[in-house]
Parts: sequence; C-alpha cells; structure tokens
Amino acid sequence: MAAGKLRGMNLLDTAALAPPVFMQGLVLCLGLIVAIGAQNAFVLRQGLRREHVGSVVLFCALADAVLITAGVLGMAQALGERPGLARALALVGALFLAVYGGRALRRARHASGLQAAGGGARLGRGAALAQAVAFTLLNPHVYLDTVLLMGSIGAQQPQALRGWFVAGASCASLLWFGLLGFGARWLAPWFARPRAWQALDALIGVTMFVLAALLVRHAFAGMNG
Repeated sequence: MAAGKLRGMNLLDTAALAPPVFMQGLVLCLGLIVAIGAQNAFVLRQGLRREHVGSVVLFCALADAVLITAGVLGMAQALGERPGLARALALVGALFLAVYGGRALRRARHASGLQAAGGGARLGRGAALAQAVAFTLLNPHVYLDTVLLMGSIGAQQPQALRGWFVAGASCASLLWFGLLGFGARWLAPWFARPRAWQALDALIGVTMFVLAALLVRHAFAGMNG
C-alpha cells in the first residue's frame, strides 16, 4: 500500500514538474539558436527559394535533438553522484548564459539584419543537405551550446524529467527552423529590419539573465541541501 502511494506521488510530482521543465528546455534552446548566423541564413534562403525546405528543416531540427539528447545523457552519466561537479557546472553555465545575455543586449544597441542571398544555381537535395550538414556540424558553437551547456543543465534534472527537457528543446529547434523555412517569404522582410532584431536580441538578453539567475539559485540550493 505504501509503495503504491509512493509511486502515485512520484507520478503526480512528475506531472506537476514536467511543464516547467519542458518550458525551460524550450526557452533555453530558443535563446541559443535565435540569432543572426550562417545556418539560419541558409535555412531562410532555402525557404525563399522553396528548395527542399522540408528536408533541410528536418535535418537541422533532428541534428539539434540528437546532440541535445547525447549531451543530456552523457552529462548525466558524467555527473553521476558528483554533486560538487554538478554545482560547478551550474555556476559555469550561469556565467555563460550571463555573458551570452550581455552580448545579446549589446547587439540590441546596434542595428543589423539577417539577409538571405537569393541568387545562385538551384541546389539538388543532396547538395542542400550537404550544406545543411556543414553549417550545422562544422560550427564549434553547436557543441558548446547543445552538448555541453544544454547537456549539463538537462542532466541536472531528475531522471524522470530529463526527457521533458529534451522534448522542450527539440520542439524549440523544430519550431524555429520550421518558421524560418516554411515562413520564409513572410519572415524575410521582418528579419531584414534591424529594429526587429534589436527587439528580439533584447528579449533574448533578458531571458538569458533570468535563466542564469535560476541556475545560480539551483546551485546554491544544492549547497545548502
């Protein structure tokens, strides 16, 4: 009877905590991938040209999901029963997010826009995917962001909630690249306006500082516990 109650409480706790953990993964991933960069410009370009949009969007989203999952599982195994290392990584992650947020706020002070070149010869599916692979996997920041940063944060979630963190982050990636690719003709004029990116960078900067503060609180709560 007691075991049944305990399992019920665990299920109730998981159900209650799953939505905020899902949102944490979603917001963190969006904050990291929504930026002026080569990969985003390439996806936007493919959307404007209507060339293999589904394949490119699916690859970019799946690549992020695989890297985030590998990061969370790998970091969870590495952390194991090392609370000191987990706290240290939480503080390092908070510092990284604070620096990232500061850079986003600085970008918000300077006008710039995302331009997607529309010229050039038509790409075959294989060539388009090869470029997507290069823009995604040859960027060293993707491993810092998805594997190390998101992996270390996701690995500190309770085991039952790690899947929700990964799901939120993966949904964010699919949502963003889907908007870029399939909404390119509607989004391109908006992304070309510097004011739009200034507002977006300001929002990202504030969000990163909030997440950094939550990580610091988590780290010190672990010390007190």
